[in-house]
Amino acid sequence: MATSETVGDLLTQLKERSGRSYQSIGRMVNASKSTVHRYCAGHSVPPEFAIIERIARVCGARPEEMARLYRLWEAAVLLAPDTPGESQEIPVSGVPAMVRDADSPTDGAGAPPPGVEAVRRRRPHRFPAAWKTALLAVVGVLVSVTPVFEHQAVPLRLPQSSISRALADFGGWTMPAAPVQTTLFGVTLNSSTGAMPEFRVGAVRMWDSSTKWADIQPNRGEFDWSNLDRLVNGARRAGLPALFVMGGTPRWASPAGPAGPYPGGSRTSPPDRLDDWDRFVTALAERYRGRVEAYELWVLANDRRFYSGSMETLIAMTRRASRIIRKVDPGALLVCPGMGRLWSAEGRALLRRFAELGGYDHCDVAGIKLHQRTAADPPETMLQLAATADDAFHRAGVHPRLWSTGTTYDIPLQGTLEGPKARDYAVRFYLTGLYARQLNVERMYFYNWGGAKIPIVLQAEGRPPTAAARAVEQLQRWLAHARGHSCGHGQAARLPANVWRCEFTIDEPGRHHGAAVVWTDTGTATLAMGGSKTVRRLDGSATAVRAGDGIRITEEPVLVELLH
Repeated sequence: MATSETVGDLLTQLKERSGRSYQSIGRMVNASKSTVHRYCAGHSVPPEFAIIERIARVCGARPEEMARLYRLWEAAVLLAPDTPGESQEIPVSGVPAMVRDADSPTDGAGAPPPGVEAVRRRRPHRFPAAWKTALLAVVGVLVSVTPVFEHQAVPLRLPQSSISRALADFGGWTMPAAPVQTTLFGVTLNSSTGAMPEFRVGAVRMWDSSTKWADIQPNRGEFDWSNLDRLVNGARRAGLPALFVMGGTPRWASPAGPAGPYPGGSRTSPPDRLDDWDRFVTALAERYRGRVEAYELWVLANDRRFYSGSMETLIAMTRRASRIIRKVDPGALLVCPGMGRLWSAEGRALLRRFAELGGYDHCDVAGIKLHQRTAADPPETMLQLAATADDAFHRAGVHPRLWSTGTTYDIPLQGTLEGPKARDYAVRFYLTGLYARQLNVERMYFYNWGGAKIPIVLQAEGRPPTAAARAVEQLQRWLAHARGHSCGHGQAARLPANVWRCEFTIDEPGRHHGAAVVWTDTGTATLAMGGSKTVRRLDGSATAVRAGDGIRITEEPVLVELLH
């Protein structure tokens, strides 16, 4: 059945729940108090969804609420008639935009929900025709690639634990289409030789590569750039943007500080004199000006095994490094100190403390560590950590871009994943990052490349890429020309409880078509597909599927393409 909920209704609910004033919301989304009030009151809707999205994010909208809000906005703009007198906003005049619930049947062949014609008659201004055409095209793609499930062959039987509850919290999102950036597919280099991955990746990060501050500056006034030079030069030859990670205070800079977990006596404490930090950062930025894309300003700032100083001192170091790098290399990106241990209360509290004290005011990107509780847990459980970080940012009134820059220190102790599970989990690590687009996640740096004592090995240095690495490469081929516009999971997306789906428009030379990557977090499911499809698998094989035939979905992601 149809619902009379409007964009304004839902925005008002979110505002009241957040406790924020119109003025504070406006300040945070770069809009006037009256503009925020106008949208919440339902007097008009903007021609672009972005401002609505920003208001909702500030107010703490959950993924399913954001998806509902988009459908309401979409209905409002699509229902505006094409009449002269185009305006920048669409006046609503208190008339609700009618949208159909996700599981409502059609009232007739192609007929709009009840009440739509009345709404159309009352809209005096038109939405720009070009925008309407584009939106209708997006809606057409969404409808055409949305599979209707027939039955679930193997039901989801996860225990009612934090894992299953976490998976249930993420119904999905629908947003304006955006290209899948190659830099989503990052890896952390666990090597100092300068060798690069022999399979496709989009970005590299330097840690556990003998490039700690203590390695580079073993004595005051003495620098050894040899390891970092090899890595930076190797990345440049491979055309890969490099992220340098700071950490590991030299012993001479903090003689009484606690020793870190690495050989050589590096310290977890900040330097006794912050001038020593300034000189290191200056020398680093001057040497690699224009060659290092980004700097992560500490490796694991809320883990005392890596940083044992105060948040106030860390913020002072962040602020000083930011000023230096922006002056020396204005084009470099600054990634705030990485925050991990988000499964623990202490780790979450320190992240909130850094945010509340204004630490993120000095960076372009926030670094967080997304990983499962244990390596054997479904990768999708990382979304709970992304949501935890997002909540802390909202409460502090900041909305940074997010890069997942590593994992937990204990990962080598978590056992080994092999065969199909290693392959599937490696691919789903990146798909989970793509799914977290709504939470501002832009990059995923897999830990690691080069090492062999980790749960999933992509490529040990000196050996060929594993099947997991080749599968990650296949995923990148699938999405090389893709623009993602939605991701969904479970019943909120009209799917079986264990099924996940991200939808794309693929623009290849001479071909434009819809596609979806579909997988389960555990078990299997069968989807009955409308229309003819091609199902592509990670091993490079493909199968044609006729309209009405069921597709068996497993923990191995598959690409389902429309046939035209």
